[in-house]
Amino acid sequence: MTNRYFTIPGGHPPQTDLLTGRAVFTEAYAVIPKGVMKDIVTSCFPFWEKTRGWILARPLSGFAETFSQYVMEVEAGGGSDRPETDPRAQAALFVVDGEIVVTIEGQARYLTSGGFAYIPAGMAWTLKNFGKSPARFHWIRKAYEAVDGLGTPEPVVANENDIKPNVMPGTDGRWATTRFLDPADMRFDFHVNIVTFQPGAVIPFAETHIMEHGLYVLEGKAVYRLNQDWVEVEAGDFMWLRAFCPQACYAGGPGRFRYLLYKDVNRHPSLTRF
Repeated sequence: MTNRYFTIPGGHPPQTDLLTGRAVFTEAYAVIPKGVMKDIVTSCFPFWEKTRGWILARPLSGFAETFSQYVMEVEAGGGSDRPETDPRAQAALFVVDGEIVVTIEGQARYLTSGGFAYIPAGMAWTLKNFGKSPARFHWIRKAYEAVDGLGTPEPVVANENDIKPNVMPGTDGRWATTRFLDPADMRFDFHVNIVTFQPGAVIPFAETHIMEHGLYVLEGKAVYRLNQDWVEVEAGDFMWLRAFCPQACYAGGPGRFRYLLYKDVNRHPSLTRF
């Protein structure tokens, strides 16, 4: 089946709307619901044209430590010849709407909905929207943690619709993960996956681990366990989970519950960071 993904409508709420919302910010997790992602909170970026973005996470004391994540919106004819200004930053792009052309080290690749690109740190790339309508994509940035003797990974270009999901053992297909990067390749210091739960599926224990997470809900709804709280989330919501935050979920239906997942992996914890 061809997958469909939530896209941020932007705009601005009317004066008749109630103030009540679901936004939560704690020392262990944050929930940024779709209802607060309005035009007033967008950012523009150096060397990007006809482009704006919603910054969902950034390195910050008491918040994300390892990554930043944006939802980008590029108008027809927009893009950048110099999208990244930090040579330490590697990138993962995931297209949810429209079409873009990403050129990596001179090689152009055409990405449509479901398209993914991994771009290693320090590698020259450009991004353009040659289509007639806006293109929207997620952009995850992380400073690369090099390891002597491992080398650096090559670019990766793929599409979710061409990848067979990996079913979690013992779940009868109710819980599956689509992996864009090879989990056995130690050169990668983060992974970006799409996690899919069928209606009624569950994470049946409170995961408590070192991996920091960014989760953007692409489809459906669920009740998510975050630290000691149960929080309702739906398509368009973003969750940040710090390392060791207990986490679990029930997929509430009636359709699938799916999210784009970032996690830092494959490296020893730094002993000098704090």
